[in-house]
Amino acid sequence: MSVRSLKAKVRTIPDFPKKGILFRDITPLLKDPKSFREIIEELAKVAKKHKIAMVAGIESRGFIFGAPLAAKLGVGFVPIRKKGKLPWRTHRVPCVLEYGEEVLEIHEDAVKPGQKVMIVDDLLATGGTAEAATKLVEAVGGKVGLLAFVIELEPLKGREKLADYDVCSLLKY
Repeated sequence: MSVRSLKAKVRTIPDFPKKGILFRDITPLLKDPKSFREIIEELAKVAKKHKIAMVAGIESRGFIFGAPLAAKLGVGFVPIRKKGKLPWRTHRVPCVLEYGEEVLEIHEDAVKPGQKVMIVDDLLATGGTAEAATKLVEAVGGKVGLLAFVIELEPLKGREKLADYDVCSLLKY
């Protein structure tokens, strides 16, 4: 399967969630087992080159890709969640999103000091969420080895906020 065939399965929905936005819907990729498997395979190839020791997924669509990726790599999975969703002691960071603000959290003991972490999410847009995730991983002692996204919206320049990190995106718009 090629990037072109994966990209052909992404549904574009105009004016969602608000007028002027072209929403890139990944649900057709998820319901097709070959496409979903291909995404995990491609992300795993990149992760192996970076010798990743842990995968962190950003709530909620980062969980969809991060958990099976961690299982494939034989490493642990760490959830990065919205404020108030984790049951134990956390470190938190505010972030600016495309449509507002949020606070993200990670458990204080999520990673070992110096452990190389791959942060995964479905979409890189303005980079606010991913930037907050890097701060969280580093605050609890991890080293961000890679940020990986299924889709990148290049005109929103989110990659610029992540200039100090290795960034991989499978599909670019």
